Amino acid sequence: MPTKNTKLRIGILAIHGDVAEHAAILRKLKFEPVEVRTAQDFENLDGLILPGGESTTIGKLMEIYGLKNELIRFATTPRKNPITGNYQLPTIFGTCAGLILLAKFGLLDAKIERNAYGRQLDSFETQLKIPTVSSKEISVAFIRAPKILSVGKSVEVLAKFEGVPIFVREKNIFAASFHPETLGETKIHEFIFTRKITA
Repeated sequence: MPTKNTKLRIGILAIHGDVAEHAAILRKLKFEPVEVRTAQDFENLDGLILPGGESTTIGKLMEIYGLKNELIRFATTPRKNPITGNYQLPTIFGTCAGLILLAKFGLLDAKIERNAYGRQLDSFETQLKIPTVSSKEISVAFIRAPKILSVGKSVEVLAKFEGVPIFVREKNIFAASFHPETLGETKIHEFIFTRKITA
């Protein structure tokens, strides 16, 4: 965890989606949430969250505002970690729509099916056992959730639901079909943003 005098600055793509919920989780963990709306907002960030929402809308807005290329540059450029002092790739976390966009932009080697778990009325909450994250069950929500149909050899599957991958990692990129933030769950964010990712 961060020391008393050092806070990780975690950006949240803030053009659409559940930005406030992610910010609340980051504050609980004593991280500094930073809303990202322009290319300049990527400066001095230690990580980034792509929140859930409407993936088509978010993708179009990113193109309009020039954020797609900036995201790719940010995700693939090592930077100095303020806590460890080491140069490493910034950690990126995509939930739901964020998962779709990470795959679409070529940052995650995975094939995704949008809304595969059903429409808004089919949304549900469940408890997940993810031993690498926590010894206790974690509460998450599936809201118009995408399904991970397949992943490349470089992608590590961290959790499955009914035999299907729902939480994956490729180097510094983490992505989930579900939402931990809407239920106030902090364990996923803590696990992701306190890991050491080498360049």
